[in-house]
Amino acid sequence: MSQRETIVAPPVGFSPDILQKLAELETAVGAAIRGKPEVVRLSLVSLLARGHLLIEDVPGVGKTTLAQALARSASCRFHRLQFTSDMLPSDVLGVTIYNAHSEAFEFKPGPIFSNFLLADEINRTTPKTQSALLEAMNESQVTIDGKSHSLPRPFMVIATQNPVEHHGTYPLPESQLDRFLMRLRIGYPDAASERQILRNSERDNSQPVKTGLSADDVIQLQDAVGRVTVEETLVDYMLAIVERTRTHESLALGVSPRGSQALFRAVQALALMEGRDYAIPDDVKRLAAPLFAHRVVVNTRSTLVQRRGEAGERIIEEILSQVEVPL
Repeated sequence: MSQRETIVAPPVGFSPDILQKLAELETAVGAAIRGKPEVVRLSLVSLLARGHLLIEDVPGVGKTTLAQALARSASCRFHRLQFTSDMLPSDVLGVTIYNAHSEAFEFKPGPIFSNFLLADEINRTTPKTQSALLEAMNESQVTIDGKSHSLPRPFMVIATQNPVEHHGTYPLPESQLDRFLMRLRIGYPDAASERQILRNSERDNSQPVKTGLSADDVIQLQDAVGRVTVEETLVDYMLAIVERTRTHESLALGVSPRGSQALFRAVQALALMEGRDYAIPDDVKRLAAPLFAHRVVVNTRSTLVQRRGEAGERIIEEILSQVEVPL
């Protein structure tokens, strides 16, 4: 059996019924993005790990389709925001207004008060509006006029951006990128998958993906992630990789402790997706680039500086080849 095949035995203390719903979820999202099973699985890992997802790729490969399918696959509140240069923080968070009838100020919640927020083309809005998401992504709450408002559970931001078109864009700063659990690229489909896309192009893909998952089911899956066992030798392996990013000669900025925590949670979530109640070194290898490449900053003196993301991925792969894998 290959490392990517699902093991039938359920994890300890995890309901087979929920495992079945998780399989239905993966099948449903996979139907929206044909020929990209790894992208679908990693996006679900981000959801189970209570993380946020950045989908970065060229136009037309299905970034928004994947985000919508993931967000609409469970019976949760979903809102899509098309980010533009004239968008204000209040357009995302909400605003406090005076009600003349009640003679009191009332808070009108914005689109962020949903379970899934699709931030389409997030790099097309100003840094001020981008920063409005920081507290929400880090603490699952927003503060408006000095008063904190908790966000619903589960809560996930799924952002998309085009790395090729730079005119009129505002690149996300490191502090914002660090809030995303992982960054994924979809890539072009293979010939067989693209043929299926063409044959089914007349179908209405805007309808929600039908699964049996509710918000409570998603929370239960997220809680189950914490029951996955991670041996100390595997923690040492993760920390060795992180430490190497901080001392690598081609990197000006290594992975933060937040990144270390993100890898730990994602490794547990991937093991659960694979049907295991324990993590293995291959889980770390599989997740290191999607979790770390957008968190590191490539040294400007490095000959690898062509496209920041691609250079970061190559350096992470190089580090993986250098760090000893635990037995």
